[in-house]
Amino acid sequence: MALLRDVRNELGSSYLLDHVDNPVMWRTWDVDALEEARLSDRPIFLSVGYAACHWCHVMAHESFEDESVAKILNDFFVPIKVDREERPDVDALYMAATQLVSGHGGWPMSVFLLPDGRPFMAGTYYPPTDRGGQVGFTRLLAALHDAWVNQRELIERQADELSSALSREVHFVDHLAPFHDTINLSEIRQRLRDELVKQVDDDAGFGNAPKFPRPSYVDALLEFDDEISRDAVSRTLDAMSRRGLYDHFGGGFARYSVDGDWHVPHFEKMLSDQALLARCYLRASRVTNNSSWREVALDTLTFVERALRLPLGYASSLDADAAGMEGSHITWTPAEVRAALAGFSDDVIGAVLTRWRIEDPGAFEGRSIPRLHDGAPFLTPPALREAHEALIAARQLRVQPSRDEKIILEWNAMLASAFLTSGAEKFEHRGLDLLRSLQATHFHDATWWRTEHRRAHATASDLAWLVDATVDAFELTGDDEWLDLAHGVAQYLVEHFWDGTVPNDIEPHVGAGFFAQSDLVSDLSARPKDIFDGATPSSHAACTRALSRLALCDATTSLLVIAQRLVELAGSLLVSHPGAVVDLVAAAGYALEGVEVVIPGDQGALGNHVRSMAMSRTVVITGSGHSPLLEDRNEGWAYVCRAGVCELPVASIEALDSDLRKTAAWHS
Repeated sequence: MALLRDVRNELGSSYLLDHVDNPVMWRTWDVDALEEARLSDRPIFLSVGYAACHWCHVMAHESFEDESVAKILNDFFVPIKVDREERPDVDALYMAATQLVSGHGGWPMSVFLLPDGRPFMAGTYYPPTDRGGQVGFTRLLAALHDAWVNQRELIERQADELSSALSREVHFVDHLAPFHDTINLSEIRQRLRDELVKQVDDDAGFGNAPKFPRPSYVDALLEFDDEISRDAVSRTLDAMSRRGLYDHFGGGFARYSVDGDWHVPHFEKMLSDQALLARCYLRASRVTNNSSWREVALDTLTFVERALRLPLGYASSLDADAAGMEGSHITWTPAEVRAALAGFSDDVIGAVLTRWRIEDPGAFEGRSIPRLHDGAPFLTPPALREAHEALIAARQLRVQPSRDEKIILEWNAMLASAFLTSGAEKFEHRGLDLLRSLQATHFHDATWWRTEHRRAHATASDLAWLVDATVDAFELTGDDEWLDLAHGVAQYLVEHFWDGTVPNDIEPHVGAGFFAQSDLVSDLSARPKDIFDGATPSSHAACTRALSRLALCDATTSLLVIAQRLVELAGSLLVSHPGAVVDLVAAAGYALEGVEVVIPGDQGALGNHVRSMAMSRTVVITGSGHSPLLEDRNEGWAYVCRAGVCELPVASIEALDSDLRKTAAWHS
């Protein structure tokens, strides 16, 4: 066990560093902290949050900086602080408990545990005193301390009941009914499409406020060319990029919209969102030939380069608050615009106010969140670029949000994938450089770590996304360097995360899937499995996609069998509730319907043509490396293969398109 204040120089988490000097004597999460709780016979108070979380800051200021609250926590509990981005396994386990207890989740997450780590009470934000129907934090602490002293049996019984329910929740995939029928992905995709279009509302997007970007939902609808699907995609992508969710003077997407029409964002910006949304807009642009969506993607990646780049990778987030106020760095009044553009003509100032809908009074606490006027192009017109730059410069003079500078392997791999699939040479080079940097910073002593500070082991999602991005690098370059790296990471993933016997060609129906955390982790009472999508794809889906794509690159059947076993384990869920596992539906396409486009030698016109398309469930193999798919095949020709069967080689784009149309991966 270590106090945060004693190891401040070893902490790589901005969130933990923010709490070092609290009067609460925060411990790090480890087995020693659990042992301290056991020896002192005190329950644990576990507080989980992240640096960009607005309500985490509020609760810290109201309660954790208060001496009287700190005394209660220090005297009667063992207080532990966890950064959810650094330890997503801890977060996932206790978020499941929080949802079981309170019916909802969120951050800050506040969980009370027995010394053995089993939860008995859980919630999210608590005000310091009773307010608006919420119990006050101090009253809650007093009640739980009294129960610990006088009603221990009740607490332990509640922990037993919650642990039983929690075990089923975090191992949901293990309790699915066996699925022995043929999995018809075409029918599943159609059912998913029907579910998604029903969720699209008048203001675009999926579901009510708060409204989150759902890039995987858009990707699923891009499979279809009917008017309803295309309309849902178009309205959603336009709404997210043209309204307040997008930062029109700084670049990048906010985490989500607090209202239903994408006007008022929750202002924090996460690296994961930028990467996944950039990939989504790039793919949508290729499917629909809508160049404005490519502009959105490239502008987002430019923001990441400018605002999040560090010497060894990319920072995880920008805070929602600046100068103690939410969104103060984003909003404008007409008077502020006029002051910043004092040297510009009235016509230009008027055009700026109209284009970005900066009004008096604005709709957000009297101020305006910039959003594009109806019909205005996404890129700033030449006549307004100088004024746009002047406003950006003026905004930089304001107090800026803090930046969480830990380099998360999963999110940086997502970003590398976006860079590598951007079609822009400068970003492609950045993607390759980033992968080499991650290999140097996050792999040490034969162990993969989640951040460069090597305090937390890499998760299954960290490694799956690294494999996936490395396959992207192989598709771009044709260099064996990337296949070799991908296979090394995949081997580590299987060795440290697989549950049970590993499937093989002789026994393909064995094993119970991937745990979300490594077997090297020893400070949690359970090893969750992650089957449902959240803000990012589930580890089950990410592993399925990554291992399938790698297997297709060099016909590694041992990996493809594992990926197909993952699909089989979730078969009943895929068929009955595809909307709960949208990313797995897409990943299953690689496992069951994967297409290989083999172009020996330089990519040339044929390779560039395939890469310019939005081919689902397809990998492109080029170069002269050791993939057996390249053996005894002629340079300058393309071979389209599926399930071990190849079409005759072709040498023209027209003939290649003809072969591709025969696959399930073709987009008209």
